[in-house]
Amino acid sequence: MEASDLGLVLIPLLAVAAPLLARGVRPVVRVPIVVFELVLGILVGPAVLGWVEPGPLLEKLSDFGLALLFFVAGTEIDFRQVSGKPLARASLGWLLSVLLGIGLGFFFAPGEGMVVIGIALSSTALGTLMPILRDARELDTPFGRAISTIGAVGEFLPLIAISIFLSTRTTPIATAVLLTFVVLAGLAILLAHRVPHGRLHRIVQATLHTSDQFGVRFVILLIAALVGLSVMLDLDMLLGAFVAGAIWRIIMARAPQKDAEEVESKIEAIAFGFLVPIFFLYTGVTFDLQALLASPVAMALVPVFLIALLVIRGSAAQLSAPAGASVRERAALGLLAATGLPIIVAVTAIGVDQDMLDTGTAAALVGAGMLSVLLYPLIGMTLRGDRAEVAGPPRASASTQGEL
Repeated sequence: MEASDLGLVLIPLLAVAAPLLARGVRPVVRVPIVVFELVLGILVGPAVLGWVEPGPLLEKLSDFGLALLFFVAGTEIDFRQVSGKPLARASLGWLLSVLLGIGLGFFFAPGEGMVVIGIALSSTALGTLMPILRDARELDTPFGRAISTIGAVGEFLPLIAISIFLSTRTTPIATAVLLTFVVLAGLAILLAHRVPHGRLHRIVQATLHTSDQFGVRFVILLIAALVGLSVMLDLDMLLGAFVAGAIWRIIMARAPQKDAEEVESKIEAIAFGFLVPIFFLYTGVTFDLQALLASPVAMALVPVFLIALLVIRGSAAQLSAPAGASVRERAALGLLAATGLPIIVAVTAIGVDQDMLDTGTAAALVGAGMLSVLLYPLIGMTLRGDRAEVAGPPRASASTQGEL
């Protein structure tokens, strides 16, 4: 059996093994499931055992998984809570982060490469953090809302920066194209706000337990339409996926809570039960470990970038700290804000494809992102403390991804 065919069996096997491993070590240490997915992907990929090779089918499924990760992140954002001063503070924090990141990048990749490094170091993995916060019953706390705002800005604004500064078009044209997308997305959001959804809600309710599954099909159409629009305009597809999630949240805001949660549970089943694990496993498979190990400089850059993430994003996060936050809460806020991976993977791939960044530096950035996912949420939530014990049972739609 060829490695490409073996991957179709091994990837689902590893997707099942990852939560079992995470549960196995939970009595000792609470490790996010994505860490196991990344490590297992590296283990079976070309860098170690060579059992799974990158291929077009797994690559497409991985892209769908990344899109769904950003869609779910978009659905979790309550824009009424993140607007105004919280949004302004988080945006200012991101601007400071990207400027500091570009300044650091100048020493390692002068030219366009420093922009790639700056964007990578200014990101926050909201899609990775949301399940952790939800399982800890933190989403509705001041701490959780601060992380949500920081994460929304730390995922959305880097995508904007990628679309403007790393586009194959000139900057003025790229900006005009981006503004076109913003206008179209804004019209879609306005339409979602203004148009009555009663009939749509009734169809969703009537098909929840039938083969029609209209709600799920409508979500897939919404993602495909917004992602397709992004691709057609030569923008990063994740912009469309994130906006699609925001629009779906608006559409379901006035639906019966039980129906909304059931549809959410189905989407999370597709995302965290199928496609998102493929993205993280495939990220491990495609991780250029050899480029990292072959270069002492690249190896040395991993801890440099890891610390840079903490210093840059952790410091900027303090602008968004809730009033009266303790030192422990501020430290936890900084650690969670410094957790980055999906944007780092996306922007370094663009940097390597466009010869802005060498493979060793790109591998060092991704390696730092992997370690940030392993270390920072673990330390941050330990500092924050376990609030799940006093917050009551989890809601029915909580994803298994968030449990780990």
